Amino acid sequence: CWVHVERNKPLEQYTTEELYGRFRFGKADIEYLVNLLRPKLQHRTQRSHGLSVEDQILIALRFYACGTFYQVVGDYMGVVKSAVCDVVRDVSIALASLVNEFVSFPKDNQIAQAKRSFFLLGNMPNTIGAIDCTHVHIQAPRENEWEFINRKGRHSINVQLVCDADLIITNCVVKWPGSVHDACILRESALYRDLQTNRPDGIILGDSAYPLLPWLMTPFLTANTPVQARFNTAHCRARCAIERLNGVLKRRFACLNYLRAEPQKACNITLACIVLHNIATKRNVPLCADNDAPEPLGDPNQPLAFCQNSK
Repeated sequence: CWVHVERNKPLEQYTTEELYGRFRFGKADIEYLVNLLRPKLQHRTQRSHGLSVEDQILIALRFYACGTFYQVVGDYMGVVKSAVCDVVRDVSIALASLVNEFVSFPKDNQIAQAKRSFFLLGNMPNTIGAIDCTHVHIQAPRENEWEFINRKGRHSINVQLVCDADLIITNCVVKWPGSVHDACILRESALYRDLQTNRPDGIILGDSAYPLLPWLMTPFLTANTPVQARFNTAHCRARCAIERLNGVLKRRFACLNYLRAEPQKACNITLACIVLHNIATKRNVPLCADNDAPEPLGDPNQPLAFCQNSK
């Protein structure tokens, strides 16, 4: 049997603030997600599992928010561990399938607004995005384990993100093992091919890990003149949007600090969180300090894949 007799009714028993803290979304936002995902999830309800679309979304949101064991989420939500595992998988796939609907590079009238917003950040003209990669730590995969070891000796997925000045994600690549370099991920991406072929009306800012391109601006490695120093300062102020985004994403969805999942499932969960982040940002959902859920930085029982050089 999938479910226990007694199950929590969070939308009835919690205040809006409590919903933000426990699920990262308020009542109206959760109802929006229920309606958005109903066509993709309602078939599960009809297979006698006893979990409504609302139940499924609340279970998945709880997992994304706290990133703890399925058993802990199940105990909290009043469902068995296997149900949590299946629900997180299904809801993540449903959300990931909407990535092209909710993640899109600025076009036409959006470009001028993007430039204005970045200019207000740091006096950096003509900027339409900032790019960087962030590592989502995962458990050691069963296959090709070595490919996922990043430069810090942890297993991870290296996720490429582009954002605007309002921390909306405008492009993402979620598929590469942790050993792959940021510049390589960019070079192999559809974004790179598109912008090389169709030069954008504006530039993207990246750090020194990226190549200097007509549409990708990196800082001076050494600022030898006051002009170069001013450029680097403006570049840094505008580019910090992507660093703030990476922090916000992992605070909002603590599961991204460490996923006990095989790579494909980890990628689907990450894509789901990206879609949810953009929905939350566009709906002005506040980012609450959460004292209810821990934010694990990794599995304390998992050793590093290799010993790091102390130099």
